Amino acid sequence: MAVVHRTTMTPTKLELLASWLPARPWYRGGGNAPELSRTGGFRLDDPRGEVGIEFIAVTDTSGDRPLTYHVPLTYRGAPLDGADEALVGTSEHGVLGRRWIYDGAHDPVFAAQLLALLTGAAEPQAQSLSDTPDPSVAGDLAGAGPAGTFASLSVTDGPDGTDLLVRTTGGGAATGATAGEPGASLAIRVNRTLLAAPDAPAGTPGPLGHVTAGWSLPDGTTARGRYIVVNGSAPA
Repeated sequence: MAVVHRTTMTPTKLELLASWLPARPWYRGGGNAPELSRTGGFRLDDPRGEVGIEFIAVTDTSGDRPLTYHVPLTYRGAPLDGADEALVGTSEHGVLGRRWIYDGAHDPVFAAQLLALLTGAAEPQAQSLSDTPDPSVAGDLAGAGPAGTFASLSVTDGPDGTDLLVRTTGGGAATGATAGEPGASLAIRVNRTLLAAPDAPAGTPGPLGHVTAGWSLPDGTTARGRYIVVNGSAPA
């Protein structure tokens, strides 16, 4: 289990995100400088214990109405080869030293653990507590058996979100082409603007898979919605 250290980061995550967000194709803040607060999220463990993985929700109150963005982040002790464009920034961690912080959607360790979450092989963890599962996070992939083995990742950022094509080998089945077949692939959307939507009743038609979690609203209430949506599965 990952350890959440009670320490400082300089610059902070919010300071890094405030500089990084306006250049994203999915940022909707216009010409305003973001005014961010952390309003939700959770973590996943890296089985090797090398990479921190955090799904973070931040609310921007700089515009006419608050907007909540979803930015999965990964934290590394050294640069990730070939990922310069996905670098959010570097920060000095009070315990771990310099950390390279990436947009997790472009990080293969994030993609592998997201696949594990969807297929039930990884348990979501509380955002700010060590060794504490977060049962409020729901992850599901229709028809999934044991998790397939992550093989490769391609990423496309667009105005409506970030699309991942995650290729797998080995493991269990998903609806249609199987997530575990050699050469199978999953089309995954990282929702960047979070919208409140209640959990659908069992049996209600929907996407092939999803990760649903909550976040706080400026008025003190809470909302739930889909951080991740799996739109399809097909042979690569």
